Amino acid sequence: MDQGRKETIRIRLASTTFTMVALAVFKPFGLDAWQWQAYVHLAVIWLIGFSICMISDIILKYIVKMPRSYEKGAEYIIRRNLWFQLINTPLVALAICLYRQFAMSDKVGSNLFSLTNFVETLFIIAFCSFAIGLYWRFKFRSRYLAIELEETRQLNEQLKEMQEKEKQQTLLLTGTTNESVRLEISHLLYIEAVGNYAKVCHLRNGQMHHDMLRSTMKQMEEALLPYPTIVRCHRAFLVNLGQVEQIISHSGSTQLLVNHCHESLPVSRSKMALIKAAIKG
Repeated sequence: MDQGRKETIRIRLASTTFTMVALAVFKPFGLDAWQWQAYVHLAVIWLIGFSICMISDIILKYIVKMPRSYEKGAEYIIRRNLWFQLINTPLVALAICLYRQFAMSDKVGSNLFSLTNFVETLFIIAFCSFAIGLYWRFKFRSRYLAIELEETRQLNEQLKEMQEKEKQQTLLLTGTTNESVRLEISHLLYIEAVGNYAKVCHLRNGQMHHDMLRSTMKQMEEALLPYPTIVRCHRAFLVNLGQVEQIISHSGSTQLLVNHCHESLPVSRSKMALIKAAIKG
């Protein structure tokens, strides 16, 4: 068994045990009516919870196509953990509800399966899952940060390589009225949405200038599709990667430091994949 698999099992064992301890302390589902038998029920629920966790991991790996991997970056790990919780929590709640129906309803009639019981169980398991998620995220924070820093370092190296291969091209940007801007691709810094206008920030005689074009960002984005180095990094910004000095990653957020103006443009999580794809070509 590889190290990653062992770590997954260890994490699932610890997480399931944490949930059972919480149930043992607060005794929901009428557990206090069972006296010593309550611990037998808790042991069975623990086994059910652990089994569902492993099933959820299999679903993630083979159906959602998200295998456990530390090489894909911190963002991937966080997104995978979120998917795990979304899949695992309702499955565990459903399995516990069925166990309450068939094994715990003879002494406690309120354990009969119902929508109310499912919602109650889902809330309890979701709360425990949230608390466990915070614990593991804090525990592995240094590992996530190391992965994030390495990922950013590699992106910056690839960015420099891409910029060295960049070709000189002339670009013509037009608005919905008669105004237009003609410039070299290498002179374009970024485009910002300002109300009903697009602010085109570019170099002129070595200095930064901006021109206002009456246009939406969607129209600008469509016009710039033939230029792969110009990508949408945020709902309000298009950036020329050829003019990005450095990619900065900090506490889960990413920014692009632009040459000449020394401004940092935000990168939306949903746009990060576009940035990576454009850099890698």
